[in-house]
Amino acid sequence: MRLIIGLGNPGSVYSETRHNVGYVAVDELQKIGLPEGAIIKKSGMYMNLSGDFVGLQVSKYKVKNADIYIIHDDLDIPLGEYKIQFGKGPKDHNGLKSIDDALGTNKYWHVRVGVDNRPGDNRPMGEEYVLQNFPDEEKTVITKAIKEACKKLVILLKNTS
Repeated sequence: MRLIIGLGNPGSVYSETRHNVGYVAVDELQKIGLPEGAIIKKSGMYMNLSGDFVGLQVSKYKVKNADIYIIHDDLDIPLGEYKIQFGKGPKDHNGLKSIDDALGTNKYWHVRVGVDNRPGDNRPMGEEYVLQNFPDEEKTVITKAIKEACKKLVILLKNTS
């Protein structure tokens, strides 16, 4: 059994923010379908409390860390790019810090969706930036990246079953 959790913040005010790419990815994965034995969830809690939700799900489904896949935004990766890596996440992400604390490790799969498109000069702080909505010119780019990341994740899940 594999557990896939998309991170984000609940509520319509956050639905189109950079921090909610995990929720958008869950919606995309539900459209394309997952292999047998995969459970998919949205965290349903505010980002900084993600560990509470993940910990509950891991206990409920008795999933090993190697079978956990967390989909999240990443400011260390440029907008439109993504990485799927085991045990490697961004330098600073409060949702992942919460998960690491709950699990006692960062050794789980990270589906890292790049959201950084800040200009080199006068860059807004990360905490402020991730809570902003994607401007129209970025929506096509992020949608494409999420679709590609989801297709790659499904292939990975099928090949590791």
